[in-house]
Amino acid sequence: EVQLVESGGGLVQAGGSLRLSCAASGFTKEYYAIGWVRQAPGKEREGVSCIKNIDGSTYYADSVKGRFTISSDNAKNTVYLQMNSLKPEDTAVYYCATARSWRSWSAYEYDYWGQGTQVTVSS
Repeated sequence: EVQLVESGGGLVQAGGSLRLSCAASGFTKEYYAIGWVRQAPGKEREGVSCIKNIDGSTYYADSVKGRFTISSDNAKNTVYLQMNSLKPEDTAVYYCATARSWRSWSAYEYDYWGQGTQVTVSS
């Protein structure tokens, strides 16, 4: 059974930092990319960042470039999202997700989701 378990969310003041973790298990097939998607109330879902399995290259949404960093520890099957200089508009539930292709990631067609972790940034 595939599982993506997120952790690390919480309440932080604007300008602060958080690090999210996603522990992946149960995969019998390789995924194309794994990353983070966020959903805030009343807002569209946003693919924040992902890392491609084949070469480790990364993608960031414009809204987080220069502030967020995605990384992976293959030995631990864990993906991280270091979030710095957090803004109130970063408040959302952050989900870890996998996709089978770049087209799928871009189209929000994820194969697997985690349960999500709440990030709240106060002003």
